[in-house]
Amino acid sequence: MNFESVFEKSETQQNLKKLLDLARTDDSLMLLMYGSPDPDAIASAMALREIIRIKRGVEKCVFAATEPFRRHQNRELARAMRLNIRLLNQVDAGAFRLIALVDAQPSFFGEALQTVKPNIVFDHHPRQGEWTADLVDIRPRYGALSSVMTEYLRSAGIRIPRSLHTALLYGIKTDTDNFDRDTAAEDIRAYTYHSRHANIRLIRRIELDQTPMSYLKYFDHAFHAMKHHRGRRVGFLGRVDSPDVCVQVADFYLHLIGTYFVVVSGIVNDKLIIIFRGDGYRQDCGAIAERACNLIGKGGGHRSAARIELPLAVLKAELKGDLSQRSMDHFLNQCLKRGSMNKPDSSAVRTEEKTT
Repeated sequence: MNFESVFEKSETQQNLKKLLDLARTDDSLMLLMYGSPDPDAIASAMALREIIRIKRGVEKCVFAATEPFRRHQNRELARAMRLNIRLLNQVDAGAFRLIALVDAQPSFFGEALQTVKPNIVFDHHPRQGEWTADLVDIRPRYGALSSVMTEYLRSAGIRIPRSLHTALLYGIKTDTDNFDRDTAAEDIRAYTYHSRHANIRLIRRIELDQTPMSYLKYFDHAFHAMKHHRGRRVGFLGRVDSPDVCVQVADFYLHLIGTYFVVVSGIVNDKLIIIFRGDGYRQDCGAIAERACNLIGKGGGHRSAARIELPLAVLKAELKGDLSQRSMDHFLNQCLKRGSMNKPDSSAVRTEEKTT
């Protein structure tokens, strides 16, 4: 075990004590996720609830997110875990004494958190923005927050139910993309630990249902419209049903022989979503996304996966209202040139990508 691991284990123990000092007997708890809930966020929220429930008791608890489910597998996971995840705007946050952000940071939410003051923040992406909370644990070195929460559960000496083993295993599996993305030794240890107890058959059943039939037209559009040059594929899909469309198309095209970097964009409601996928070797997606968005949007991510969100009104102003395929292709290329102007660094920040 290296020095960094020893330090983080000590940090876990210290933060666990802080957490239990914050919680009261039979407390009220809101577990808040950013965007459309993904397996890592869901599993981590379940783990936090379990710690407080066992150690202090929970009289009232709600799982909330800023967006509804977009991906079928994530909805199936929540159903299998018997979770009712509500939209933030449908929850009275004032009715809960403890508010925990899981797999997210206050800066991700923009104006959505104006009336909500989080006490607890757990995340595994680089810190973004200026904010405070009573308990903060952010570990960018980890590939999945589920791995961090596994350490908390084990430090607390909690007997983990099989359903939670299953959710945490699936959270690690998806956020590390089966360890193809940035991964720490702790992720592998946590995965190995859960694999001995998880319901693997349930995970396999959930994973079988991946792509809705309605998405096929977007794959077809990408095939005809995507530009390919020296291993880079860049394409605009027009208006799409969900950000998950761009994620699935980008993930698929990254697997084509000779491709090492993919950028797929689409308009979802009042935003342009740009998804970056790479092999994690030649280019730093997070650094490119952070520089590419400049002052007209917010973006960043990991070395092999990143995202930009740009208000549609700003995009229309930039392009003088021209959102044609040709105009958007040119805009994306300009963004990439801007993002690649400097040497990639390791300071990329993240606008939460909830469909990893």
